[in-house]
Amino acid sequence: MPIPFSTPPISMGRTVPSTLDSSPMLPSILDLSRENLTASMLEMGEKTFRSNQLWRSIYHEVSESFEEMSTLSKTFRKSLREKYSISSLTEVMALTSLDRTTSKSLYRLHDGELIETVMMRYESDGHRRNRKTACISTQAGCALGCTFCATGQQGFRRNLTVGEIVAQVIEMQRVAIAEDQAQIDGGKRTKGELQGVTNVVFMGMGEPLANYKNTVSAIRVLNDGQGLNIGARHITVSTVGLIPEILKLADEDLQINLAISLHAPDNVTRSQTMPVNKRYPVEELINACHRYADKTKRRIFFEYVLLKEQNDSIEQAQKLGRLLNGLHCHVNLIPVNPTAQGPFERTDLVNAKTFQGGLKQYGIPSTIRMEKGIDINAGCGQLRERAVDILNN
Repeated sequence: MPIPFSTPPISMGRTVPSTLDSSPMLPSILDLSRENLTASMLEMGEKTFRSNQLWRSIYHEVSESFEEMSTLSKTFRKSLREKYSISSLTEVMALTSLDRTTSKSLYRLHDGELIETVMMRYESDGHRRNRKTACISTQAGCALGCTFCATGQQGFRRNLTVGEIVAQVIEMQRVAIAEDQAQIDGGKRTKGELQGVTNVVFMGMGEPLANYKNTVSAIRVLNDGQGLNIGARHITVSTVGLIPEILKLADEDLQINLAISLHAPDNVTRSQTMPVNKRYPVEELINACHRYADKTKRRIFFEYVLLKEQNDSIEQAQKLGRLLNGLHCHVNLIPVNPTAQGPFERTDLVNAKTFQGGLKQYGIPSTIRMEKGIDINAGCGQLRERAVDILNN
């Protein structure tokens, strides 16, 4: 049964019944690459064009069940239903922030694990168009134990499959299209402005590069022009700095954005909050970033959570500026979000701007990122707390 949940200051909460297409014990068709889907259709005695029709129904039309795929014969739909499920995600909780720009869905997987997916909505600011960004998870839990991250305090459960990763974007696409259509119906948009999800960030639960194969496979599905068609440059993968995987990613010929969770300019400070630094020290990580940037010709983003009196001094800003000097990059400064278990305090805006000024001395561009969805635990580092309540009940 879906689990009801609503506490102030949440503006809206809803529970949703399962929409699984068939038994979760059946393999998910979302786990198949384009090539493997074609091979499966041929094994079922179908022509190649059937796989193209099916791919479009799943990823472009985002059909929720095989029965909705009216371009396919009833016999073929029956065969598909007996062989595959579409998704093994069951939405058990959905919350929307007070300002209605952010929503979060809690999904139960077929084995009972819980993951969260966030949708963030951004209005046009004169430089960029309206955006809807899906923040997706790649693991249930996380093994890396960053002390300021709620998910990192949970421990590792398991990797998500390709289908479980992609299914999160499909779910957000359905939400986004419904919102766009409502605006069209209300005269706030034209019919040509049906936009859907515009950006995907791999910044939810888990370390994407620790689930490397499935993450890259999911990116290729999301980027497919006959499906969801999320442009590679609108996809961002965040990592704590797994150097071998960063270098491997550079060879994938994907024009995606890479974001490094750095959070400190030196090994002593970084190791206090990020255990992974003992394996991949700062200097080696930055060297890998130079190699990645040289290979891909892409700018690298650095995420820097500001922890009061821990890593937010002007001296540390200047040290960070020297560290990143000469690297094509941009720094996102993020005042830490509160978590129940976290011992850290939030840097105030004045100090954040002082830190930003320290970076500017070295020509390092930066943005103080205003977090969305803090009131529903949807901000960075908050994707565990409500899920644990449900797991323990």
